[in-house]
Amino acid sequence: MSSTVGVIAGGGAMPFAVAESLVARGVTPVLFALRGACDPVRVEKFRHRWISVGQLGRATRLFREEGCRDLIFIGSLMRPSLSEIRLDLKTLRLLGNVIGAFRGGDDHLLSGVGRILEQDGFRMVGIKDVAPDLLMPEGCVTRSTPGDVAWQDIARGREVLAALGPFDIGQAAVAIDGHVVAVEDIEGTDALLARVARLRDDGRIRAAHGRGVLVKMPKSGQDLRFDLPTIGPRTVEGAAAAGLAGIAVAAGNTIAAEPQAMIKAADAKRLFVIGVPA
Repeated sequence: MSSTVGVIAGGGAMPFAVAESLVARGVTPVLFALRGACDPVRVEKFRHRWISVGQLGRATRLFREEGCRDLIFIGSLMRPSLSEIRLDLKTLRLLGNVIGAFRGGDDHLLSGVGRILEQDGFRMVGIKDVAPDLLMPEGCVTRSTPGDVAWQDIARGREVLAALGPFDIGQAAVAIDGHVVAVEDIEGTDALLARVARLRDDGRIRAAHGRGVLVKMPKSGQDLRFDLPTIGPRTVEGAAAAGLAGIAVAAGNTIAAEPQAMIKAADAKRLFVIGVPA
């Protein structure tokens, strides 16, 4: 890995967690903050440059100016339509490739843009390369552990996600007593858990509180440098509000945001959080 790494920073806390992990390892991060997504206050703590979606020419020039051969995408980003993007000349020259990247789910989009950058001499890296300390370990990290019924729900959730993976739909499902009651869509995991909570309130889910598991796994065939599943304290709060017993994720292939706060919240709610073999 290079002594300087470019962090293409979307929304949320993860770009800053990655930057801090790099600093702790003696690597200099440069944040390329995406306008409309990256937090303009928190980014001030780090060396940074602002870039816009669709301006590949400006972005690649800035990457080179800052000496960043290694690049990582991290953080949330509202997927824009092609008509909303202000294209610069370089992007227009590569328009066929850009349109191809937009045809598909988020993983297809990110890997497509990554290929464009790699053809320009950059190297796309992932969390495993730059901040492995942010990945969920194998095993239970909480005081609560899954029982037999929860393990069956974990297995069912994994089966469904494996079947849906090729369609690049989502990375999460909720299984309760062997039944998959909800699958993640474009709204994300927080909305998935809120939907399960509403289904309970409406009587559509009759299982007792403290049953069911949120399962998060990368999509089958996914490029693991991009768009890994992420959990954190907010996920725990959503799972508790949905009346679940716990959360199961792919060990080594799931980002744990604010891990100590997440574990503390899960222990307070008596939920388990476990990393299972990918």
